[in-house]
Amino acid sequence: MAYHIPAESAQTEYTVRKSRFISRAEQVEDKSEAKVFLNQCRADFPDANHHCWAYLLGDPANAVSAAMSDDGEPSGTAGKPILNVLQHKGVGDIMIVVSRYFGGVRLGAGGLVRAYSSAAQQVMDHLKTQERQLLTTRKVVIDFQGESVLRRWLTSRGGILSNITYSEQVTCEVSIPQSEVVQLLAVSASYGWFVPVDD
Repeated sequence: MAYHIPAESAQTEYTVRKSRFISRAEQVEDKSEAKVFLNQCRADFPDANHHCWAYLLGDPANAVSAAMSDDGEPSGTAGKPILNVLQHKGVGDIMIVVSRYFGGVRLGAGGLVRAYSSAAQQVMDHLKTQERQLLTTRKVVIDFQGESVLRRWLTSRGGILSNITYSEQVTCEVSIPQSEVVQLLAVSASYGWFVPVDD
C-alpha cells in the first residue's frame, strides 16, 4: 500500500483574539528529524510563548510512532488537537509545529482547542503531498555481468540494491515498489536471473 507524505514544507499564520498562531508542516522520517525540525521552529520564532507540536511517522493508517506536546499550554489543549488533525488527513511521515505568540487575551481551554485545531487544519490545507510507495524486498541471484544491468533497472524503477554477496554468482537483495515486482520477475526471466519464491 502507498500513502501520502509532504512534498514540501508549508507555513500559515492565524490570529485569534490578538494571539498569533504560526503553523509549520514538514516531512520527518524519525524522532531525530522531528527534534531537528522543532529546534528550527524555536530558533526561527524565539519570542513565541509556546511551540506545540505533533507528529505521525509511517503509514498514517497504521503509524509506527505518534507523539505530541502542549509545551506549557493547559494539558490536552494543543498537542492533542494538532495530532487529531493529522490522524484524519491520511498523511504520514509528518510533523506540525504551532508557535503561539500570546496576545494578552486568555482563550480558555475550549478556545485553545479550537485555535490549535484551526491552525493545524489551515497548514494542512496548504500542504502539497506526494505518494510514497512502500518497498518490498526480494532476493535475486544473478551472474557477474548482470549486476550493472540490475543496478540500472533498479535506478529507473526507484529501487535499491543491498546485501550483495559474491561467490560463483552474485546474490543480492533488491527493495522495489510492490507495483514493480511483476516487472522484476519478467526482467529476471529474460536475463536468466533467479528470484526465489518468498517463504
